[in-house]
Amino acid sequence: MSTNHHQIDPTNYFKVHIEPAAQPHHHAPKEPEHKDHTPESGQNEEKRTLKSILKDATRQIVASAVILVLGIIILNWSAYFEIAQNEWAKFTGTVTESPLNELVEEKSELINQNLKVSNDPELQKKQIPALNLEIAPVDNRLIIPRINKNIPIVRVSSESLIRRDWNALEKEMQSALKGGVVHYPGTSIPGEGGNMAITGHSSYFPWDPGRFKDVFALLHDVYEGDKIVVYWDQKKYIYEVTEKKIVLPEDIQVLKQTPGEQITLITCTPVGTNLKRLIIVAKPVKEEPVETVSEGIAR
Repeated sequence: MSTNHHQIDPTNYFKVHIEPAAQPHHHAPKEPEHKDHTPESGQNEEKRTLKSILKDATRQIVASAVILVLGIIILNWSAYFEIAQNEWAKFTGTVTESPLNELVEEKSELINQNLKVSNDPELQKKQIPALNLEIAPVDNRLIIPRINKNIPIVRVSSESLIRRDWNALEKEMQSALKGGVVHYPGTSIPGEGGNMAITGHSSYFPWDPGRFKDVFALLHDVYEGDKIVVYWDQKKYIYEVTEKKIVLPEDIQVLKQTPGEQITLITCTPVGTNLKRLIIVAKPVKEEPVETVSEGIAR
């Protein structure tokens, strides 16, 4: 018997089993790798980042400043409302003259005259001259006609100052400021020469019970040449503003004695902060004595 053996074609065999395995794999050519951070692109990215940081920082600063300003205005609303009213009156030309100006106006000189004898009661009444009298307040007062302020002056004991107990002195002065402006202990009083220092709030905490926490809110509207009146022990003293300046809180020269008599008004500025001090200096005005009417009878 003969057996049929399948004949294997060596050519096909190698094509099927060997040639494909022997053939190299064909891949797409690799693109050259690009570095993500070349020196030039890194510099540009760094520049963009710095610009972005500065932009964000500017926004935060502006936002913080706006919030700070709004906070100051809200906490010091009464003072800023008074300032706004005053500025609006000046802008619209509706500023009214303060009746306190009468206290500093020059008095007209009365002329001596003889009174005629008459039996007519009505004529007799007309011949009676007006009394040139001025009623002084029972307490000490600071009057500033320019800003229409008539303020009590509160005195503070000098004991804490003598002991150099600054904390106690500060508490006493803050308590006194609830009742008006405060005569700074250790400074002079009217009529005795030297420097009389008076301090008051331009603004204070809205929850403070004091009625005078923004009494000096308009003090920046006082100018050189303005008159200021002080009633002290029921005597009247008139001063004229000679200097207006802003100093740092550490500048205590404003409290020192001076060769001549003067008053120094002190308050915080800008309103609602204690960054600096607004100083108003005024010196005495010599008043000419007013002549009285002599009563004579014509025969």
